[in-house]
Amino acid sequence: MSVAAGPSFESRVHATLLGGALGDSLGYAVEFDSIGAIRARFGDGGLKTFGQLDGGTHFSDDTQMTLYTVDGLVEALEWANDGVAADEVACLWLAYLRWLATQEVAASPSAPVPQPRWIDLQDVLHQRRAPGNACLSGLATGEMGTAARPINPESKGCGTVMRSAPFGLVPHIAPEAVAKLSMDAASLTHGHPSARLSAAAFSLMIHNLVAGQELRDAAANALGHVEGLPLKAPELVDRLQDALRLSTEAPGLGPEELTTALGEGWIAEEALAVGLYAVLSTAGGDPEEHFREAVALAVNHSGDSDSTGSIAGNLLGAFYGERCLPADWMHALEAPDVIRGMAERLLAVTTG
Repeated sequence: MSVAAGPSFESRVHATLLGGALGDSLGYAVEFDSIGAIRARFGDGGLKTFGQLDGGTHFSDDTQMTLYTVDGLVEALEWANDGVAADEVACLWLAYLRWLATQEVAASPSAPVPQPRWIDLQDVLHQRRAPGNACLSGLATGEMGTAARPINPESKGCGTVMRSAPFGLVPHIAPEAVAKLSMDAASLTHGHPSARLSAAAFSLMIHNLVAGQELRDAAANALGHVEGLPLKAPELVDRLQDALRLSTEAPGLGPEELTTALGEGWIAEEALAVGLYAVLSTAGGDPEEHFREAVALAVNHSGDSDSTGSIAGNLLGAFYGERCLPADWMHALEAPDVIRGMAERLLAVTTG
């Protein structure tokens, strides 16, 4: 009996970025609403689809920064492909400084002035969509944080996690390199160990999924890798273990129970745990239906709905490829050409 082939690498790259943008966009519509307010607006079932929204939809800073992460990686790989050694984290820092400029926030005069690239010409990325304070303040210092001297050393906001899926999309690198790159990039804005390790855990999940692992295995293996690193964040380990356990023992948690068990998602380990629980607890059946159910679960709560939604969308896109993306949702998505444009640029430097 023949076994059906999994999605292509190209399909996984496109779907990771598009799926994250879909989850981000649905969640951004209710990001600062309580579950009571969400139910009052959309009914007892909450927000389930873009058809319930009046007017256009928008993605948030989560997708903006994810695309700028892609661009930083692309620039580093462009240099490498030309035979020139490049500091990957410096390229990411320059990309994030260019994102900072789109938010009309000035960096310190000591900061370098990056040369503009294609991504900077996209008007949709110049909209201010509730950017995170630690991302803004950390980049505005004009200092390039490092693992030894991270910026905002006490900050554990989810701004590291929501932008880190692209690190898992770079092919032919070891898990150790994925984790280090994610953590070093997180140090540019968020220095708390949980923020840095949450970014590593998430990008390792994406890496494992792209390599063909099943959803639960990809998450468990990423957790195991992070537990073995010298840097420690017990709260991250606890949250992810809870998400793995509850997704089998209590797959039907309501919004109130979900945030009581795993948190509201404003901080790194909580956002990753909520997004992961949403994906694992709704697994099974048709990929498109799985995507709809997981993202709806991830955004309907009194918390950081766009970040938890984007994480769920990134994970499912990496796992299923484009076949999980609902056509009606894609029709409603803002600027899909820009998202696909960045996916194509990443593919061009990684696969030729």
